[in-house]
Amino acid sequence: MNREQLKQLEDDLWAAANNLRANSDLKSSEYATPVLGLIFLKFADNNYRRYEQEIESEYQKLKGGRREKSIVEVALSKCGYYLPDNARYDYLLNLPGSENIAKKIKEAMEAIEQYKPELEGILPKDEYFPLTRTDKTIPAQLLKTFSDIPRDAKGDMLGQIYQYFLEKFALAEGQGGGEFFTPTSVVKLMVEIIEPHRGTVFDPACGSGGMFVQSANFIEQRLASLNNEKSNGDLFVYGQEKTLDTVKLAKMNIAVNGLRGDVRQANTYYEDPFNSFGQFDYILANPPFNVDDVSLAKVEQDERFNTFGIPRKKTKAKKSEKGKETVPNANYLWINLFATSLKDKGRAALVMANSASDARHSEAEIRKTLIENNLIYGMLTLSSNMFYTVTLPATLWFFDKGKQDDRILFIDARNIFTQITRKLREFTEEQIQNIAIISKLHKGNRQAFINLIDRYFDRGMELLLENQTQIEPISEQILEVLADEPGQAAVKDLVSQWKMLTKLESRYQEYLKHAKNLADITGKNKAQQELRTAFDPFFAELHQGLKQLDKIVRKQEKTKAEAAKAEGKRSTTDKETKQLKSALEALHREVKISESFYKHIYWLQERFPQAEYEDVTGLCKLATLEEVKEQDYSLNPGRYVGVVIEEDGKTEEEFIRDLLMVNDEISNLHSEQKKLKRVIAKNLKELIGE
Repeated sequence: MNREQLKQLEDDLWAAANNLRANSDLKSSEYATPVLGLIFLKFADNNYRRYEQEIESEYQKLKGGRREKSIVEVALSKCGYYLPDNARYDYLLNLPGSENIAKKIKEAMEAIEQYKPELEGILPKDEYFPLTRTDKTIPAQLLKTFSDIPRDAKGDMLGQIYQYFLEKFALAEGQGGGEFFTPTSVVKLMVEIIEPHRGTVFDPACGSGGMFVQSANFIEQRLASLNNEKSNGDLFVYGQEKTLDTVKLAKMNIAVNGLRGDVRQANTYYEDPFNSFGQFDYILANPPFNVDDVSLAKVEQDERFNTFGIPRKKTKAKKSEKGKETVPNANYLWINLFATSLKDKGRAALVMANSASDARHSEAEIRKTLIENNLIYGMLTLSSNMFYTVTLPATLWFFDKGKQDDRILFIDARNIFTQITRKLREFTEEQIQNIAIISKLHKGNRQAFINLIDRYFDRGMELLLENQTQIEPISEQILEVLADEPGQAAVKDLVSQWKMLTKLESRYQEYLKHAKNLADITGKNKAQQELRTAFDPFFAELHQGLKQLDKIVRKQEKTKAEAAKAEGKRSTTDKETKQLKSALEALHREVKISESFYKHIYWLQERFPQAEYEDVTGLCKLATLEEVKEQDYSLNPGRYVGVVIEEDGKTEEEFIRDLLMVNDEISNLHSEQKKLKRVIAKNLKELIGE
């Protein structure tokens, strides 16, 4: 199953599951845990199925002999758990409607916990009974919905589906959702920059465990790129979370994704179940911001928090408040925790409120101490609306105890995002890679830059060839309704422009052969720039052709509207013109998709033309300790990178189309205004009796 098919499956599963909730009286929070539990159940069954034949064979082989083992013992040694018949997904799926399905699911969960003790008390059980409050068939319908997950779906696919549902539930919960889930694209960026590869990962505010999953995914992808099949067994995750229900979500998430780890319920301010001081190779977290009720007396003697200084209020406490003081803001408790929990050469990333980068008084002293101890690797400012809990921009802090110099990397990514809804933004995979490559270049990894450009060329050519097959059918649609000669000529010109792709494909194949023989990065970088330049005229002519076609279509629409007006008819867009505009929009979409990867190549090559790190105004700055001192030890990237006016990324035809849409909307509003004025005038006359 490829990425697009998996995305479609995720969307279909969510639509079906959410539709069931919409037809009930269930809140999203009541629905999330049992639904995620069924995804876990499907995972457990799929995983067990992979070992089933091996388990049965081993059982039969040992049966009757001196080394005879029960089926349970064999299953535990092969798979890690045993699934009795009543815990199998198909058994539950095929139960008759007269059965109490919620009760049967509970019994299945109890059976899994019986044979996998680390999940005892974690899986949802009684949560399935509220699903039957208004419709007793909902548990059975949910079982049927998730049966669409293929039987051969392994842990990685089930893990992705579990993550997808977590994110959807978090989005449905709004601000509350942010307490248990950090948007995946932000976590991916954090992981790409600290680059975990083996060892221990700690999240002291782990929520549902997303940081762990992305760490494991990064390691798997890295090993795959090195043709190394060794799994993420070298990774062990530790998590703390104060809410029990969220701990359960995290434990299921870890199990579904095949990770080894230990997640415990604990209040990180006052409890330290893993003796975290100097214990971990990597730390990732998105802790709560600006908490102001943490007891000072309980944390000021804790080495996790006091090694670099304790945040204190600027005024002394009154006698009556002695022993009851609180820290003014817990942000720097978390920052301290990260700095102290790392091993030598350990790396960390955390999400923090923007205000912490410039916080004053005792927090400024702590920040100064951290900087002078050379613990801060980099700071990255995010756009606003990247999180469910806060709309303001947040900052990512990066720690590295193995830094090679005392400079700090500042990145301002406020202008890099993709708008998902009016209130939410995220990074695309390409935006994540484009930002992360800045850190890799800073570390001297020029090969990663070359490899990224190569991946973009490969994907871009693949899309161009795919989309070329769509161009002629779409062009035929346009020709059917575009009768005038200039219009037909413009369409034919566009089709002929696409035929230039054959030469570009040959040029790309030549590059691939040539690149194999290039040993140095500089030579490869030059070859990549020459290849990208070869594509520029192709896209320029495509846009010119589309621009011409847009003008012809607008002219035809205007002519028809004027003709209708002359005949006294209502001016509306006819069926043919709608069909024409729809086909033209499809054509624009195909070109935009095809060009997207070449735009990423251009973005990277324009900013880092030598395939090595350099300061880029408005994007990144490698600041010396002296420069940081000049800014009073501020860690706000905006103070260092400068400002540049970014383009909106729209082509001329996209801008014109958007402008025309706005103009149409204004015209419609003017028409509505006139109608309303007439209605109001008429109603007033009736009221006063005229």
